[in-house]
Amino acid sequence: MASLLRLATAGSVDDGKSTLIGRLLYDSKSLMADQVADAEVDLARLTDGLRAEREQGITIDVAYRFFATPERSFIIADTPGHVRYTRNMVTGASTADLAVVLVDARNGVLEQSRRHAYLSAQLGIKHMVACVNKMDLVGWDEERFREIEVEFAQVLEELGVADALAIPVSALHGDNVVEPSANAPWYEGPPLLRHLERVEVARDRNLDDVRLPVQWVVRATDYRGYAGQMASGILRPGDEVVVLPRGDRTTVDRIETLDGPLDAAFPPMSVVVHLADDLDAGRGSMICGVDDPPTAARRLEARLCWMADSPLRPGRRYQLKHTTRRVRAAVEAIGARVDLKRLRDGAVATELGLNDIGRVHLDLAAPVMAEPYARNRSTGAFILIDEATRDTVAAGMVLRAHEDPGPPTGPHSPGVIWHEPALPRRERWSVLGLRGTTVWLTGLPASGKSTIAEELERALVGIGRPAYLLDGENVRHGLSGDLGFSPADRSEHSRRVASVARMFTDAGLVTIVALVSPAAADREWARNLHEEAGLDFVEVWVDTPLEECERRDPHGLYKRARAGKLPGFTGVDAPYEAPAEPDVRVRGAAESIEQSVRRVLATLTRP
Repeated sequence: MASLLRLATAGSVDDGKSTLIGRLLYDSKSLMADQVADAEVDLARLTDGLRAEREQGITIDVAYRFFATPERSFIIADTPGHVRYTRNMVTGASTADLAVVLVDARNGVLEQSRRHAYLSAQLGIKHMVACVNKMDLVGWDEERFREIEVEFAQVLEELGVADALAIPVSALHGDNVVEPSANAPWYEGPPLLRHLERVEVARDRNLDDVRLPVQWVVRATDYRGYAGQMASGILRPGDEVVVLPRGDRTTVDRIETLDGPLDAAFPPMSVVVHLADDLDAGRGSMICGVDDPPTAARRLEARLCWMADSPLRPGRRYQLKHTTRRVRAAVEAIGARVDLKRLRDGAVATELGLNDIGRVHLDLAAPVMAEPYARNRSTGAFILIDEATRDTVAAGMVLRAHEDPGPPTGPHSPGVIWHEPALPRRERWSVLGLRGTTVWLTGLPASGKSTIAEELERALVGIGRPAYLLDGENVRHGLSGDLGFSPADRSEHSRRVASVARMFTDAGLVTIVALVSPAAADREWARNLHEEAGLDFVEVWVDTPLEECERRDPHGLYKRARAGKLPGFTGVDAPYEAPAEPDVRVRGAAESIEQSVRRVLATLTRP
């Protein structure tokens, strides 16, 4: 079976991209009978399909054409040359293996030629061809061709593209497009089609890093498989894998397609993978090799091509689509805008306009399994979608993926700077064999929170899982020693406990909090603080009737409150807002401490 080459044409307006593709299809006898007449009238008609394009004589949209020779199959993306349609060029070139940059022999390498070469290099295209077109209009002057060849080579050297070739052609007359031309006896290289048939692109694929984004889960009575398209790497039965974002490890039991079982899966195969363990994974999860999995990123530094008429500004929120995963993203900051004349980052921008390209920093509501685009084009690419209009407004390439979500929500001291952790959480947890979780026990005073928390801590440590109890009353001896029991002080106490719990959990501990925390908003804030950091948070409601709490009353607090000696006491003259949907609800009066502890343990993810 012939291999497939995806290529994109690029270059300035009127350099002859559409004509070149028309000539390529016509001379290689790849046209249908009803297309031949059109080609004989105007070769560009084969790709300039929009009425506006024919009227203006330029390409606006991206036109895709398929053809094949005995040696190889091809998909051509004819991208627009006008600067206004840079976004369309990015779309067409984003999946290409090779870029054909058209250069008018009379004009040489123009700004738009350099722009498209730059964009192609940024999109990870490792092979480029400069078709120096309209050589017939300069009398097939070899010296003119060599000047353009050297200039083009200098541009690609600056961009880091090693595989480059310049070919003198006349697309209108077919010279050096499919067959060698007698008009350029001094050119000893292959014609365009011969080069396209022979260029080696298989090695460009990343076959080292196993990445399988899960598209859907196939379920039956005794059947559970994870379906998706291999993005990179080679996956075999028996391989140990990690399933992100949770980080569970297991092995591959078997791999299947519609044609039966496979011994190995590799890009771009679509497969169903069966794992040895039944894991909590679904659409948006990613099956990866254990050696160097991607970051479960909560923040991205990326290069963005803005495609909307309204500008991009900091603070805007969009939906981010990355492989099979969709999350909400907020624009934290905009960095340098690319100076497309100088092909490098320019000044820091306050916004990005239509067709602008610039660096941005994005905060994500949930993690995506991302890595730099230069390493993996599949896991390094994403798009932004306007949630109101459902329009795709940007295409992005990841430069850096940060696992840590950055500074936590809430106040901070003036003039301080957040420092990125030197040791990523994933690496620390993996080496230590830990997984952090915060268990937040809430309930009325004397409901049994502290007793359950103490036994839970003892049980976890007993099975070798590090745990630490933050008791609300103990924290008031020191960290919250300056706080009283007003609603505002209670909220501040809860905020401080939640912040400490977040740090302990990030270190890999099971952090157990026993705190009345009567306000639902305070508990929700604590949950959000953890979830925005990608940390597990389990809310446990110790549901013990008020009458039972008063009967127990180990410190006589209810009695003092009823006598008016302890104003603002929760359950007596201060409200308790019971959780509407707790993760675990234990019956403090109807079940034993041991039963309650077992129920909480059952919710904790194994390390």
